[in-house]
Parts: sequence; C-alpha cells; structure tokens
Amino acid sequence: MSVFKARRIINQIRGRSYEETLMILELMPYRASYPILKLVYSAAANANHNMGLNKADLFISKAEVNGGTIVKKLRPRAQGRSYPVKKPTCHITIVLKDKSKPFLNESKI
Repeated sequence: MSVFKARRIINQIRGRSYEETLMILELMPYRASYPILKLVYSAAANANHNMGLNKADLFISKAEVNGGTIVKKLRPRAQGRSYPVKKPTCHITIVLKDKSKPFLNESKI
C-alpha cells in the first residue's frame, strides 16, 4: 500500500493503548486499516508469547511508516503500446511497551 495511505491510519493510533487501538482500527472505513490491524495483533501476540507481557497493559510507544520499493510492471495497451503501472510499497514499524513497567528495555516487536 502507499505510504500516505498507511500514515493516515498510523497517525491515529500512535500513543494509544492496545485495546483502544483495536477498536479504532476495526471502525475505520479505510482498506489500509485491515493490514495494520493484523500487524498490531501480531505484535501483541509476540509481546505476550516472547516476553510474557499482558496484552491489556500494552500501548503503542512508536509507530512509523517508511517508503519501500516501487514495483514496476508494464500493462499492454492498444496498438502494441505499453503502459507503466507503479505499485508503491511501505515498511511499517510498531513498537509496543508495557504501561506498568515504564523502565523496561524498549523491545522492537
């Protein structure tokens, strides 16, 4: 997805709690919110399984979207011509922290 489409959603959830983030993402009308919802679910599951953190105590401390490569394809058009199609990609980083442990080392999940 485009960086601008993803940033529009990430800006809404930055700094919020895990449960509030899930409610916001489920109710957003944008198509880009579903992959970000899956990413937040996965990050919370990793925090729970790998570090033993409680999902209810998590909040999003850092969320950023960076541009990725642009996939370039050629689409056939009339009279033997071709039309370039550019599909932008992005890299989404979400860092979760525990509210109850403010001095816990920052872990990139």
